[in-house]
Amino acid sequence: MSKEKDMTFSISGMTCAACSARVEKGLNRMNGVAEANVNLATEQASVRYDPEQIGIEQITDKVVKLGYQVRVLHADFHVTGMTCAACSNRIEKKLNRLPGVKQATVNLALETATVDYFEGATDIPDVKRAVEKLGFGFKEKENTADHTTSKEQEMEKQLGKFLFALILTLPLVWAMVTHFEFTAFIWMPDMFMNPWVQLALATPVQFIVGAQFYVGAYKALRNKSANMDVLVALGTSAAYFYSIYLGIEAMQLGIVMPDLYFETSAVIITLIVLGKLFEARAKGKTSQAIQKLLGLQVKTATVLRDGETFEIPLEDVRVGDHLIVKPGEKIPVDGLIVEGHSAVDESMITGESIPVDKGLNDSVIGATINKNGSLTMVATKVGKDTALSQIIKIVENAQGSKANIQRMTDKVSGIFVPVVVVIAFISFLIWYFFITPGNVGAALIPTISILVIACPCALGLATPTSIMAGSGRAAELGLLFKGGEHLENTQLIQTVVLDKTGTVTKGEPTLTDLFTEGNVEKNTLLQLVASAEKKSEHPLAQAIVTYAGENKLSLLGVEQFEAIPGHGVKAIVQGKSLLIGTRKLLDDASVSFKRSKEQMTKLELEGKTAMLISVDGQYEGIVAVADTVKETSKQAVARMRKLGLEVIMLTGDNKRTAEAIAKQVGIDQVVAEVLPEEKSAVIEKLQRDGKKVAMVGDGLNDAPALAVADIGMAIGTGTDVAIEAADITLMRGDLNSVADAIIMSRKTMVNIKQNLFFAFVYNSIGIPIAAVGLLAPWVAGAAMAFSSVSVVLNALRLQKTKLEKEMES
Repeated sequence: MSKEKDMTFSISGMTCAACSARVEKGLNRMNGVAEANVNLATEQASVRYDPEQIGIEQITDKVVKLGYQVRVLHADFHVTGMTCAACSNRIEKKLNRLPGVKQATVNLALETATVDYFEGATDIPDVKRAVEKLGFGFKEKENTADHTTSKEQEMEKQLGKFLFALILTLPLVWAMVTHFEFTAFIWMPDMFMNPWVQLALATPVQFIVGAQFYVGAYKALRNKSANMDVLVALGTSAAYFYSIYLGIEAMQLGIVMPDLYFETSAVIITLIVLGKLFEARAKGKTSQAIQKLLGLQVKTATVLRDGETFEIPLEDVRVGDHLIVKPGEKIPVDGLIVEGHSAVDESMITGESIPVDKGLNDSVIGATINKNGSLTMVATKVGKDTALSQIIKIVENAQGSKANIQRMTDKVSGIFVPVVVVIAFISFLIWYFFITPGNVGAALIPTISILVIACPCALGLATPTSIMAGSGRAAELGLLFKGGEHLENTQLIQTVVLDKTGTVTKGEPTLTDLFTEGNVEKNTLLQLVASAEKKSEHPLAQAIVTYAGENKLSLLGVEQFEAIPGHGVKAIVQGKSLLIGTRKLLDDASVSFKRSKEQMTKLELEGKTAMLISVDGQYEGIVAVADTVKETSKQAVARMRKLGLEVIMLTGDNKRTAEAIAKQVGIDQVVAEVLPEEKSAVIEKLQRDGKKVAMVGDGLNDAPALAVADIGMAIGTGTDVAIEAADITLMRGDLNSVADAIIMSRKTMVNIKQNLFFAFVYNSIGIPIAAVGLLAPWVAGAAMAFSSVSVVLNALRLQKTKLEKEMES
């Protein structure tokens, strides 16, 4: 009988005893659950279950199906002591097995772990104990600047080890070089051939510099696993201890200059430490995007309190504080201007080099630059809620997440080391019994070479370094991928569906025409329509309200208002019943508008959105609003088509207007007159046709379609809901960013495949070459050390990606 386990987790959404009883009853009915108790007051469930019959995911899924939420917390921390993919795999498996952990990912390149866990089911101390039990270090995630300092200290420590090892290894290499006939002329002190001198030189390298490999190997083996440290420790120990045996044997036989292998172990350790040093420096460059973003933040802010101004640290700024921003200073946090006027450079967010005029009640973003006027602002978002902090968080999450291709690689890495040990052992037996019978030294050389050349470091770094570099460069270009899987999947996109308003067009329409064809005077009709539309949040409605304001028309009281999605609005303004919208809206109300059909068609062919107006059941006229196309939309569509993408425009606007806009930008396919709730259905139909679809939008009604699409891209100037539902945020509000995102994804995946190809080929070719005795152990050590460096350097090429050339080519 299996041992039952207990788990406690937090539930939200319960409002009364009936709720808690329902959850408790539902859990107790599950096979494998021995007992479940739900406490409404503490909002916690305690469950005793049989892990062989049921898992935590099934239990929590049941709570969700019953209509409640299981609280999930997120934690990031640093893991020290990992040397290869086998280490990260072992930690990840251990964390994912912890009761209460929903998902855990460990990133070898970043040396970080991310854990999503059910609140109350586990906690950070449990995670820490699990990591430390495996023999690795655990550190709460400090800020990136602190982490950078600790990384620099670690590199200095490794540099010291390398120089120490180099000084002791050079005499051994000197002695080795003079063994060859063509180098016999090189002078060498006789003492370097003395076994005791060689032992004295090699021992500190083996057990002081190489201690990290022994410690890592011991921890891995203790946990019934194997990693790079095991291979290095086995290979170098074999050479070192066999050399001691040969030295003792030589003394007994009176041999003055025996052939020893001390230089083999010393050189391997020295070169691996050098490779790790180079690798650490190169990996540091992959996080430059985060460093640049952090560098945008100001350290202090000038706050106005009780009529006095004084400087405070940025972290002390609170929502509601009034801040003074002088010309040339960076705006400290997100907020609203309450006094002053200036031009603000928002290029770090929008990519637009021309400063934007800002005045009373205009919003400003932290880290943007106030150019020429003094501003007083009120803080609305501070700390982790600011736009810049959210960008940094998205980039960190993307760099720390795993692409699907990496999960496959991790599985291979997990079994790689044990297989290599077996191959090395078989090779030793073949050499010892068949190729060079009885000659341990001859059999040991290929064995050591196999153990050293096969270290899976490059394999483990191949994907995460490319994801880090690619997502970092993308962030600099205004493309925020929310995870490595999205960076991977974007390259598969075949069809791009573009929302019209605010995506293809500027989303800032203006009133262009107002025709009166009834009994109501023009200004009165405009006043009635603007009063009704003031209740609507649609951009077209706002254009009418703005136009009325420009014409000094006061707005009237609205007694009743109803927005009819996709059709228009119904309203009662000062006792008058108004309908403003599509033909269908007036048809359904049996309002005749025959004489206006030709005029309406003409306006729509000009790319304008025409809305019919009726007052008290009588047709009174047409109001037309035009939304101008973004200057870059035509070029962006051309780039997408050049990339082999099918481009479709999706809009709730009428077909004639939509086709007129589409024609301006070079789009052939238009799906018009689609209600907001129908947009996701259009995406699903394309997916059923076997297409990988990206949806690009910026509005509240785009959120369902963004969520359903294979890749959702939200224009960064759009609503928070749209951005939250999307997989990629395009910060610059420019459709060229769609092509940029696809190009960056394709380039990143090519880079990953290059890394994996060379890592696999390197090991596949290196092992047989070593097995047949054609690879000296010290050469294998150098090759292994620098294979990891080459993978990281190849990934760093992504940071120099220039997409402008793609636009011109």
